[in-house]
Amino acid sequence: MAHPTDPPGGPDGALDFGNLFAQAQRLQQEMMQAQEQAKLLTVEASSGGGMVTATVSGGMELRALKIEPGCVDPKDVTMLQDLVIAAVNQALAKAQEMVQDEMRKLAGGMQLPPGLF
Repeated sequence: MAHPTDPPGGPDGALDFGNLFAQAQRLQQEMMQAQEQAKLLTVEASSGGGMVTATVSGGMELRALKIEPGCVDPKDVTMLQDLVIAAVNQALAKAQEMVQDEMRKLAGGMQLPPGLF
């Protein structure tokens, strides 16, 4: 059975477009399944030395936000907002990286275009 990373040519070296199309469809289906699986995975990132921690799914969804009571200062709401933004942005970046890593594994080391997923 051909694998998505096998060369697309037939036994005589000619391109077998039917086989190539089937491989592309199979790879697309596997990538869609991997994306669905990634939605179940989560990553965490924190800011302010752990004062704010954000948990994000592989579907780029904020799942949890933990704020330590010590950083809640009614006189400095801006600092808390900055810590939340930093933690969420770091968690989103980690989640994107996690999904890209999963896609690269699935693609068998093929170089994927940036922003594909």
